[in-house]
Amino acid sequence: MDRTQLAKKIRSAAYLTGQFTLRSGKTSDFYWDKYRIESDPELLGAIVDELETLLPPSFDRLAGLELGGVPLATGLALKLSAPCLFVRKNRKTYGTCNLIEGGFQKGEIAVAVEDVVTTAGQLCESIAEMRTEGLTVTHALCIIDRQQGGTENLQKIGCTLQSVFTLKELESLTR
Repeated sequence: MDRTQLAKKIRSAAYLTGQFTLRSGKTSDFYWDKYRIESDPELLGAIVDELETLLPPSFDRLAGLELGGVPLATGLALKLSAPCLFVRKNRKTYGTCNLIEGGFQKGEIAVAVEDVVTTAGQLCESIAEMRTEGLTVTHALCIIDRQQGGTENLQKIGCTLQSVFTLKELESLTR
């Protein structure tokens, strides 16, 4: 599937209009419902193929952020036979009380995997937590960058963001 076809399929499956409050607190008259992308095997496979091309040359683990980044990181892990981690928004209060699920060693390099990025608020928080736990995180990947400050906010904490599509690119490919 070429990029234009993929963009059109994503829009058809996941572009919603109405009034939505985003995690950042901003309101929007449109919303990309990433679960409609990630629950479709054809779209998920195509997205994983695209994400693979964005990976840095070297890393130890893929780190999927709760909840949308988990299927993406898992898909990449299966395709690449690479280990992955699951990063919670909040530490468990029972059992192991982990914030990061899956084994890792301090100093390992993790690539953060997220679905849609607006301001990157949760992504920045999760990267800070992963670093506190001993992981090195300087790269993040996502399906859609809404281009509302996420790239810049990640740069401020020493992390790059690469996306399969920017909002501008999705809009131009699906008109």
